[in-house]
Amino acid sequence: PVTAAAICLPADFDLSVDDSKKLSEKKRDALFEDLACLPHGIGMASAEEIDALNILQATFLAMRRAVDRLAAQIGAPAHVLVDGNRLPDWPYAGKAVIGGDGLSPSIAAASILAKVTRDRDMAALDAAFPGYGWASNKGYGAKAHKEGLERLGVTPHHRKSYAPIANILRAETP
Repeated sequence: PVTAAAICLPADFDLSVDDSKKLSEKKRDALFEDLACLPHGIGMASAEEIDALNILQATFLAMRRAVDRLAAQIGAPAHVLVDGNRLPDWPYAGKAVIGGDGLSPSIAAASILAKVTRDRDMAALDAAFPGYGWASNKGYGAKAHKEGLERLGVTPHHRKSYAPIANILRAETP
């Protein structure tokens, strides 16, 4: 799945992170616990939605779901910052910020919430579908994941529009 998060940080919240992707898993997990206590929303788009919409539109869908869940707690946000170069089609005022998780504490915080949530979901998938290495590779095209696909085949959690998966499915179809 593609996962997005939205969070409303208090003005005095100190998040000394210049890029959430540079944090260790241990540090992300610790920050997640602090951030999860604040008003936030998590949004996801499934593999099926990614296949139907494309990855960009599915990402926008996950963003809308995240902000809608946040809005259900705090009311419509006055302004939403989005990590990227464009905004989803939604009713919220906002600004796209390229490299935003290195520039905005709220984007960095949302990035931590989204990454930890997705990583935990991938660990759960690993338990349900062992052999793909999802807990360690998080679904990315690592060697162990490719070997799992060759050995075990495609699951309902794989994006069938992704070229390597589509190629496997074509090869399996007589």
